[in-house]
Amino acid sequence: MATAIEFNNISKQYRLGLVSTRTLSHDLKRWWVMNIQRKDDPYLKIGDTNDRSKKGDSEYVWALRNIDFKVEQGDVVGIIGKNGAGKSTLLKLLSKVTGPTTGTIRARGRIGSLLEVGTGFHSEMTGRENIFLNGAILGMTKAEISRKLDEIIDFSGCERYIDTPVKRYSSGMTVRLGFAVAAFLDPEILVVDEVLAVGDAEFQKKAIGKMQDVSQGEGRTVLFVSHNMASVQRLCSRGVLLENGQVKYMGGISDTIHTYLNDQVVQSEYINPAPNPKNKISMLHAKVSSRLGNIFYSNEQVNIDFRIVINQPIRDLVVGFNLISSFKHPLARADYNDLNGLNTLAPGTYEFHFVIPANTLSNGEYSISFDVAEKGLRNYCGEDTLLTFEMAVDPSSTINTFSENLPIKSSIIREMWFQGYETC
Repeated sequence: MATAIEFNNISKQYRLGLVSTRTLSHDLKRWWVMNIQRKDDPYLKIGDTNDRSKKGDSEYVWALRNIDFKVEQGDVVGIIGKNGAGKSTLLKLLSKVTGPTTGTIRARGRIGSLLEVGTGFHSEMTGRENIFLNGAILGMTKAEISRKLDEIIDFSGCERYIDTPVKRYSSGMTVRLGFAVAAFLDPEILVVDEVLAVGDAEFQKKAIGKMQDVSQGEGRTVLFVSHNMASVQRLCSRGVLLENGQVKYMGGISDTIHTYLNDQVVQSEYINPAPNPKNKISMLHAKVSSRLGNIFYSNEQVNIDFRIVINQPIRDLVVGFNLISSFKHPLARADYNDLNGLNTLAPGTYEFHFVIPANTLSNGEYSISFDVAEKGLRNYCGEDTLLTFEMAVDPSSTINTFSENLPIKSSIIREMWFQGYETC
């Protein structure tokens, strides 16, 4: 199969807060060394790794460093990583928004890019005029754009406002039109950044379906950046994991997602070392366990216990948790907020007990995120309370259980999960 995109030793360096070196002496030194002495740029030899969480010693930073990989024609590649890992920078280099500091990129075919809301749109022009403008930038003739015009407008769902200047569009409408232009004007390579998160659920579903049609039905290449692991898993066949501007892992999409997620904190028990007395509610302790302790078999029930402290009187307390698969698919929610006694709770310490019945979950990794809040108000449980456990199939069991990647339906009943509460 032909290679569609080839990244050869790509690096991108920035000087923090400045354009170029921003000093005459540095600019003259760079010019002299590169043009007169015919040597490498002296500022390529300095610079910190792109770790946004730490203060560096240099004013130069490598947003990307030594990126080498190929994308074959028809591949759908998911590029994932934490904020600041270099994902958007990589796509901007590919789209020629900016140039690499070192290395070369070879792309075979026309590139359609959607990097941020309103990319390439002129705010004073109408939606229709911007379609023709973007098509011309992509190298399309007016006749080719006209043939696709009705499809683009219909897909975007902006027909009523198509002759209105895009400066009056909402961010959702803008990204709808931008994606429709990028996808329908026949690019050989479609580059999509996190912008789909701006659209509503209906549009995200249409966009994912269109990208699948573009890649599978038309054999075109797609590079997709997203923090939604469920969308990445559904759409992509291969993955690239970036960390601090470098490729940490490349491979099948499932393995790439697992590598990314397993790098995060994994705990089966949470203990709050310093509850905030100013909060109305604080989580003190949470634990997921089985009859065997930290060993979980699918034919054994799973116990979820957590203890909270209430510092001020509470009305309409919501307590419960969300069960999430290893790919961040929401599987089920268990809560109870209408039990007699939870309508008003006096200050004090309370312990809650939930049970996931045996033979409900299949093998795999699961996470539990807690909800402890007043009804309709903020949740007092942060990401640090997230619990994780690994479910295994007991070799002696012959009972078939549900797949972890499918929503759990009739087996999860709120009344079965909630076992009660007690004061401590």
